[in-house]
Amino acid sequence: MKKIIGYVLTILLLPGFSFTAHAAGEPKAATPATRAANAAVLKALPFQSMEDFENAKRGFIAELPGGLVKGKSGRKRPHWDLNQYEFLKGDAPDTVNPSLWRQAQLNMKNGLFKVTDRVYQVRGYDLSNISFIEGDTGWIVIDPLVSAETAKAALDLVDRHLGKKPIHTVIYTHSHVDHYGGVRGIVSEADEKAGKVKILAPEGFLEHAVSENVIAGNAMSRRAHYMYGAFLKKGPKGQVDAGLGKGTSMGSVGLIAPTEIISKTGQEMTIDGVKIIFQVTPGTEAPAEMNIYFPQFKALCMAENVTHTLHNLYTLRGAQVRDAKAWAYYINEAKELFGDKAEVEFASHHWPVWGKEKINDLLKKQRDLYKYLHDQTLRLANNGFTLIEIAGMIELPESLGSMFANRDYYGTVSHNVRAVYNKYLGYFDGNPANLNPLPPEAAGRKYVEFMGGAESVINKSREAFNNGEYRWVAQVMSHVVFADPNNQAARDLEADALEQLGYQSESAPWRNFYLMGAQELRHGVQKIKGVKGTATPDTVKAMTVDMFFDFLAVRLNGPKAAGKTLTINWEFTDTGEKYVLSLENSVLNYVKGKVVDKANAGFILSRATLNEIVLGKTKLDDKIAGGEVKVAGRKEALGELMALMDKFDIWFNIVLP
Repeated sequence: MKKIIGYVLTILLLPGFSFTAHAAGEPKAATPATRAANAAVLKALPFQSMEDFENAKRGFIAELPGGLVKGKSGRKRPHWDLNQYEFLKGDAPDTVNPSLWRQAQLNMKNGLFKVTDRVYQVRGYDLSNISFIEGDTGWIVIDPLVSAETAKAALDLVDRHLGKKPIHTVIYTHSHVDHYGGVRGIVSEADEKAGKVKILAPEGFLEHAVSENVIAGNAMSRRAHYMYGAFLKKGPKGQVDAGLGKGTSMGSVGLIAPTEIISKTGQEMTIDGVKIIFQVTPGTEAPAEMNIYFPQFKALCMAENVTHTLHNLYTLRGAQVRDAKAWAYYINEAKELFGDKAEVEFASHHWPVWGKEKINDLLKKQRDLYKYLHDQTLRLANNGFTLIEIAGMIELPESLGSMFANRDYYGTVSHNVRAVYNKYLGYFDGNPANLNPLPPEAAGRKYVEFMGGAESVINKSREAFNNGEYRWVAQVMSHVVFADPNNQAARDLEADALEQLGYQSESAPWRNFYLMGAQELRHGVQKIKGVKGTATPDTVKAMTVDMFFDFLAVRLNGPKAAGKTLTINWEFTDTGEKYVLSLENSVLNYVKGKVVDKANAGFILSRATLNEIVLGKTKLDDKIAGGEVKVAGRKEALGELMALMDKFDIWFNIVLP
């Protein structure tokens, strides 16, 4: 039973890890083509504007002491360390897109800031911001970061400079881990149960917070290493930023369930003397999300629906495609509800915007940003253009694209329009030649054969590389690598091409993907001990039994299970839940609300006991011996079922076959 959940929760990004490259594979310099591409960016955008830099430091009170959040005694790495980014000074080097360099510098503005009367933020302590609203007797805290350690450090900074006050209420704006994971650093579950602390969240929060990374968690976790450059050196030739912030902290991720749910727009509450109006925005940046307006302070919190970047309609780590039309609709609704009232807008990432005119301009242009991508993608699709074609055709109009807040720092126009196409029409472009293509290894061998052999392909690709055709070189060399992963010349040339693409990328995730790919082509996959998808205790407790069994079904090896049948009853004494888990036709199904007479085995236990077993705190046999688990039939049936499960390896290949 201990193996039921292998990798349940994706603990995204481990920026404290870095990989030391071998001398033979050190990152290379920018080529003339890359230098020219990056120089062109300087001419295309209004770099002379310093408004964002002024806003990013406005209201500054105190900086993160020493630039880091230290680890516990005996821990080598700090939980958070901005000192790694000391290189982010002056003009952009040739190896970084100047627009991304600018964003990376802005994301270095850290510490405690006053947003407006009784509204404060701690920024630059994690990927996200934590906000503090001063009530009559204590703090209302919005979005307590990724880790308990960074959230506590933020609260310590607030206590030191604003005076120590109790936390009255915690608000989760949405269901992503960087907006709730640090909650145990600022409040305790005991205080919540005693009624000393309330926790508010939008409807559907708990389900989505727990479930998003469960079913595909292992794959998402591996790809997240690429998206955030988790194992890249920090530096001008490595990881410089994450677009939304510097990266994510390395600490304890927790979850305390909300005590109150916000279910409708216009819902009002007065919390510790502070009036709050909520706007629910389901299906936008997160499946469960909400914006918040504070009429007394004329302050509008746009959660993660409006930030200083084009966001992801599809996140490169992998997730369900988001709804661009709904996103635009809810930004417009926020503008209509609060645009003529708000005098400051702040969010769960980046820096605030002050003044009604500036706020409404930001809301309008971010609304139109997502609406433009949605509408123009479908216009072109209805004209017969395909997913890949549309990605190369759509450019933002100057009125939208010249605004730094709409640039590709996190999401990109290219992969977002593909997301819109996929949401409506799926992955297939309608061309029957693409209906059942060869898999990469087989296709690679055929491509290489047709092109005259690996040596010929490599020689031609070197010419293309010298001409700055890096996208083509990467595409062609990938075929050679998949045909023969031991061809180091092909791997090195593909790495060189990916590296230059990374140097040119305005998007931090694109840069990190390219550079991680180059690194693994040169050195192979570096299997860092202790890095894996894992289930935190809070997440396991919050998961429904349905989620347990759904994930178990994903792990079942269908061919291995062929011809086998098993039926196992489950009864949970503390929740009263009953389940029948059955294996048949190489598929695992479950029925809730009953047990059957002719089961191979039955287990009667508490849900708390199940949690302990899943988390490895105890063994099933020990609980049976102690009388906490009662067994009917053959207990070996469970072992027989578990023997049919795959154990997911997080270190699967991405750029190699």
